[in-house]
Amino acid sequence: MTRLASWIIGSLVVTALIAWMISLPGTVTLEVANYRMQPRLGTAIFMLMIVAALVIFVWAVVRRVLGTPKYLARRNQEKRKQQGVDALSDAFIALQAGDLGRARSLARDAQSRLPENAAALLLEARADLALGDMRAARQHYRALISNEKTAMAALSGLYEQARTQNRGEAALTFARKALTLVPNVDWASAAVFDDLVRQGAWAQAVGMVNGEPANNREERAQKRRRQAVIETARARENETSNALDALDHALTALKLLPDFVPAALIAARIHINRGETRKAMSLLRRIWRGTGHPDVARLYAHAQPGASAVDRLKRTRELIATPVANRAEAVVMARAAVDAYDWVLAREALKSFVGEQASQGVASLMAEIEEGQSGDQGKAREWLARAVRAPRDPAWTTDGLVSDEWEPVSPVTGKLDAFEWKVPVSLSATRNPTSATPTPIAPPAPLKPEPAKQDSDGDVLALARAGNAE
Repeated sequence: MTRLASWIIGSLVVTALIAWMISLPGTVTLEVANYRMQPRLGTAIFMLMIVAALVIFVWAVVRRVLGTPKYLARRNQEKRKQQGVDALSDAFIALQAGDLGRARSLARDAQSRLPENAAALLLEARADLALGDMRAARQHYRALISNEKTAMAALSGLYEQARTQNRGEAALTFARKALTLVPNVDWASAAVFDDLVRQGAWAQAVGMVNGEPANNREERAQKRRRQAVIETARARENETSNALDALDHALTALKLLPDFVPAALIAARIHINRGETRKAMSLLRRIWRGTGHPDVARLYAHAQPGASAVDRLKRTRELIATPVANRAEAVVMARAAVDAYDWVLAREALKSFVGEQASQGVASLMAEIEEGQSGDQGKAREWLARAVRAPRDPAWTTDGLVSDEWEPVSPVTGKLDAFEWKVPVSLSATRNPTSATPTPIAPPAPLKPEPAKQDSDGDVLALARAGNAE
């Protein structure tokens, strides 16, 4: 309604203006080719406006006619571009659906219609890789690596393909090249970090962790734990060769994770070996209060080198109050009591845990108690039989492997901080006391370097290595 009223008012205003111009007094004399005209001033102005409008209209028609070829060319270009976008979209859908042949065909169609579109070239390269056409993929990725905008996408695709083909050295080369272009990119950082961990290059690994951003509380906690685990690994590595350096690393780990048992055990052992028994015992008491870990109590009992079994029992009773609060405390107390031939105390410590759910450790200790206290071989064998079927006690375990000591890396997967103190699901291996690592399983490193070989993407690998060298 408002628009109609505005249109009516505007029409009336224009009409009034035209009438006013026509009614203006005076005349205008026009002489053209012996023709003279003397229209009124208003009429002359009105005619001039009509002529100007006519000239503009004629010029617009001429301009449109002259611009028709360019207009048609632009329309064709826009149509071709739209067809390329549609082909690119359909190619992506086909690739995700697993229709690799159609995906490559559509990608090539999109590339022909959109020669400057990097996404079309990348999609065609992905389709070539999925189909195993490494020669074509190499050419596409070479072009993509040389382009600053698409280099990371190309390296990511080559990295995944190298992992799929178990070509570890190539995958690491692409990951390192990616890090030189974009520091802290997730997939490349993870690949390089995992390789450093498998090699035991702890100084470089902790350097990478220190440079990682931490934007919230959870990320900061994860970062601190990784730093603590690596520092503990460095302490463990140097415990026998460079005790002071190992102690520094262990104490650094404890600053990051105050109750981290592996670091505390290493630091306490170094203190004990240096004759600093008080420091070791003070540290172990604090860790025991925070964790209740049995390894802490056992080391506390042995804090004084050369102490007798009776002295060790006395020290254990200083740490563990009676009656014991849980099965872990009971097992530690009973072990110390059995070593000191205090059968009554040992039996008293275990009495609350000898029911149907008695663990292997409890059953084994009860067998020792029965044999040592009364010499009853029958009851001892009965307890040993129960130990075979009893639930297992917590241990350092990962990936089905059980170890007597904490390890920084899983021998199975090469994952950092994989060992957990928990009841193992299955006892597939035991630790060799004389070995530094669990022996039954050899780590099948996913990115294991292999000898250089000539394949269809060798030029791309060389290109990435050249970038790293620069």
